[in-house]
Amino acid sequence: MHDKTRYDVAIIGGGPAGLSAAVWLARYLHSVILIDSGDPRNWETRGINGFMGHPGVRPAELRGMGRDEARELDVELVDALCERVACHDDEHFQLILGDGRKVDARRLLLAIGLKDVWPDIPGLERVYGSSAHICPDCDGHECVGKKVVVLGKGRKAVGLALNLTTWTRDIIICTNGASADFDLDEYAEKLDALNIPVLESPITCVKHDGSRLQSIEFEDGLQLDVDKMFFAIGQYPADDLGAQLGCERDEGGHIIVDDNYNTSLRNCYAAGDIVPGPQLAIAAAADGAIAALAIHKSLVPEGQKLESSDPQPVESQSQAG
Repeated sequence: MHDKTRYDVAIIGGGPAGLSAAVWLARYLHSVILIDSGDPRNWETRGINGFMGHPGVRPAELRGMGRDEARELDVELVDALCERVACHDDEHFQLILGDGRKVDARRLLLAIGLKDVWPDIPGLERVYGSSAHICPDCDGHECVGKKVVVLGKGRKAVGLALNLTTWTRDIIICTNGASADFDLDEYAEKLDALNIPVLESPITCVKHDGSRLQSIEFEDGLQLDVDKMFFAIGQYPADDLGAQLGCERDEGGHIIVDDNYNTSLRNCYAAGDIVPGPQLAIAAAADGAIAALAIHKSLVPEGQKLESSDPQPVESQSQAG
């Protein structure tokens, strides 16, 4: 039985990264607690695409399968918000949960994810995850031959529109009343070459039939028939735990990690959408697994490891001769 007064590893975040790490660490027989706020970023996504063996699996289904597997391996799952976290020393992290509970652990994994900045457009919430998306890599294939609107401005909107040309050439950028913000001639030149127009009129509402997008109505009276919408929008960390710990972050708020998902704070790791890289469920799960291997190795006593030895350089044939 594990000593549940102090855990080997505490994981914050119960998405693909956190659950994958929990499963792997439990298989190494570590005591693991996973704290999840129950507010996943992709709550309305109708299906996760490209996750091998689970085509179109719903996020709730994937999380459910992961939680069941973690429970079977004796991971303690706690549905709560982690409000504060502190590093007392290299071997002692303390988490304070919303209900006042304190959790102590030797290692910490932040799998807290990101939140998206939503545009305030009536009707949008009814089509998000079905006809309106964020990630072209995840949902672009479903746009083959479809009429697509990219909502956004500047470099982000142009980049998203160009990415979507893999699947369709029927694309319009809508800035929703903002300036197009094309600070480089390259943006307009490439859009013009691909016949991608830009509309700057404010959007008044999204028309839909159930969860299926039908059209977008503009303040100037224009009504645009459309099949799919993608947002080129802002993101921010799901919580400020990385900042509380002083982890090094990039301009977008992502926590910077090394190849083993170590943060700038010793024995604190991060994985999933909160670290730089592709924001894919399958990539997040892989992040969690790799981080778990690194965490396990850090917990193995020195007496159970061999000292590292650098391989000797191999002489070239000419030197050997």
